[in-house]
Amino acid sequence: MDNTNFQLLLKVLERESSARIAAEEARALDNSARSAENRKFQQTIEDLNKTIKQLNDTIGLLLEENRLLKGPKKNSNNSSIPPSKDPNRPNRTSSLRKSSGKSSGGQTGHDGNTLQMCATPDVVIDYSPDFCNCCGFDLIDQPAKLTSRRQVVDIPTITPVYTEHRVFQKKCTCGHKTSGSFPNGVAAPISYGAQTSAVIAYLHTRQFVPLARISEFFTSVYHMPISQGTICGILDRLAKKAQPAFELIKQVVCKSSVVGSDETGVKVNGELNWIWTWQSQKATYITFSPSRGKQTIHGNFPEGFDNAILVSDCLASQLGTKAKGHQICTAHLLRELLFLQEKYQSNWADRFASMLLSSLELKKNIPIDTYQKHIKERSDIESILACLLNEKIDPRHVEVLTFQKRIIKLRDYIFTFLYHSEVPAENNASERAIRNIKVKQKVSGMFKADTGVRNYTIFRSIADTCIKNTQCILNAFYTVATL
Repeated sequence: MDNTNFQLLLKVLERESSARIAAEEARALDNSARSAENRKFQQTIEDLNKTIKQLNDTIGLLLEENRLLKGPKKNSNNSSIPPSKDPNRPNRTSSLRKSSGKSSGGQTGHDGNTLQMCATPDVVIDYSPDFCNCCGFDLIDQPAKLTSRRQVVDIPTITPVYTEHRVFQKKCTCGHKTSGSFPNGVAAPISYGAQTSAVIAYLHTRQFVPLARISEFFTSVYHMPISQGTICGILDRLAKKAQPAFELIKQVVCKSSVVGSDETGVKVNGELNWIWTWQSQKATYITFSPSRGKQTIHGNFPEGFDNAILVSDCLASQLGTKAKGHQICTAHLLRELLFLQEKYQSNWADRFASMLLSSLELKKNIPIDTYQKHIKERSDIESILACLLNEKIDPRHVEVLTFQKRIIKLRDYIFTFLYHSEVPAENNASERAIRNIKVKQKVSGMFKADTGVRNYTIFRSIADTCIKNTQCILNAFYTVATL
């Protein structure tokens, strides 16, 4: 092979080698690009999977939140919210009461009451025939025999009685003139008597009658026109006379071994104020305050209740009151637990409620002389409480968790009633003592001034104390009016 051909062959081989190298480099670049694209694609898939997971988690949270928001609202059936705050007064769908197994209505053997005839009637009217219905014979001179009698009870027309008090003067032989004196309560040329004041206070306090209707009642029933201003004046004077009795009631409550307390809002001239009550088995003390805090408690009972168990709800100012011991209202707790069961379907709340119901049943069966002794059933219930308070709650059940934390702080106040025979498990008596203020507002509207609501609390304290001691409220007001 000559040199020329050899050079040509080398050039051909060089070109082929360059082509192969270029092809390999191109393939390498293509593979690198594909690898990079694959990695990018895999990263995109991973990012999308993370996004999908986050979206699924968000959807789950939103669905749970939506379920909770659409869950049952708090009302008077499942919480401590008063019935007056119920939206549109929904029908009751649940109750803490269980079936007694008895039929509705009067039970067999119960004491009944019926209208009885009077042995000494005030008026007697005889009906004797004058002639025979058969032949027409005159029967006027014939002897009559009583065959039947009937009585009608009615109220006579009521008219006011005007009593004139006159004072005379006499002159002694020594020349000195001596005059008689008017009795206590006869201070003006003309005034209303003690019975009138008592009836006004009774209608105002016990029957919740507004001032305008009291005025109408006296005009229509007693034929005694009396203005609303005069009625207010009578109530003011009667409240001052009742102040000693009011203070005596306060002392009786303070010395009691068990005291229940509660508070409720009251509108006074459009502003929110508070009615407070402290009550015992024999007395009820009700007072008015613009505050719901501890200053009201200290203002009325600065020494607290060193010798009493205080029964109340979970209000901090109530639980902070100095007392021998505390008992929180289990009825409040059961209503809260009912709400938690409805909203979260919480098994924990259901078991806590069952424990409380078991303790209430145990209370009925504990002999009075064994309260200070060891009671196995009581210890078992306290063990269940300890387990429930140590149990972990689903963090999504925020209100259940909050309830548990609150009970941990108040655990010593839950079963006080299982250690003292006279301590009730609930605060229903205190709620009854101030429930009347809501009735008063519904019937009469809000109070216009502090004086009116203070007078009402004085009269209501006397009335409720009379009820507890089976005394006539009207007679009590009459006694106060004669002071």
